[in-house]
Amino acid sequence: MSSDPTDYQAFKEFLEKACGILLGDNKQYLVTSRLSKLMAQHEIETLGELVRRMQQLSNRILKEAVVDAMTTNETLWFRDTHPFDIFKNKLLPEIQKSRPGTLRVWSAACSSGQEPYSLSMLVEEYKSANMGVLKNPVEIIATDLSPSMLEHCKKAEYDGLALGRGLASERLRRFFDSLGGEVWRVKPEIKKCIRFQPLNLMDSYASLGKFDVVFCRNVLIYFSAELKNDILRRIHRTLHPGGYLILGASEGLSGLTDCYEMVQCRPGIIYRAK
Repeated sequence: MSSDPTDYQAFKEFLEKACGILLGDNKQYLVTSRLSKLMAQHEIETLGELVRRMQQLSNRILKEAVVDAMTTNETLWFRDTHPFDIFKNKLLPEIQKSRPGTLRVWSAACSSGQEPYSLSMLVEEYKSANMGVLKNPVEIIATDLSPSMLEHCKKAEYDGLALGRGLASERLRRFFDSLGGEVWRVKPEIKKCIRFQPLNLMDSYASLGKFDVVFCRNVLIYFSAELKNDILRRIHRTLHPGGYLILGASEGLSGLTDCYEMVQCRPGIIYRAK
């Protein structure tokens, strides 16, 4: 694959416009590793040629495939632990007491599905430990811009390598069915409260409705500061007053004190919508 600086700059501009991801000047190796197979399939030799092909109206499918390849990431079960403990031990009991009706959670940029399925497992654990306390139903909306990731999520099948990334053996036995070999499928009772749907975080959130909790973790680090703040303001408009935003361990808010207030959970930090 060509490493011409002009070609790389053109590709960077395409990717930021398509999905908001801001590539650094030293990420050519990432582009090469993610796109080499796709480019070989389409007999494309340089990034410049790839960008020119994608700009043709007839190549919408190629454009979607490139964005898919550049945004596909496997994640962990119960990643970073604290946000999930906070959800189970603080937010579930607090929200179900203070707000009637369905408790709605948004898992934004859900990748391969570990986050929404982890949340659903916690709901089941909370129900079991507090019989009759969680009277309101829970709905989890999980979105991602990658069609291949969403298909993977809906299939809900994971191999031994994926299951080894943060899933305790007790939860594996309780919440998964073995399909033989090292492949396991998420049980129907964990899947039933989750709805997967496509969404680019640069697009409108109006169709999603209102939420009590939004998990938007480990995705904003890829965006410019301006786009990050725009997304966080639009997420605020999806939250009920007093609803909660949960970010990744290395992410924080800057200049949005009119929208959110920080809540120290010791350990962990979350943000309450004003």
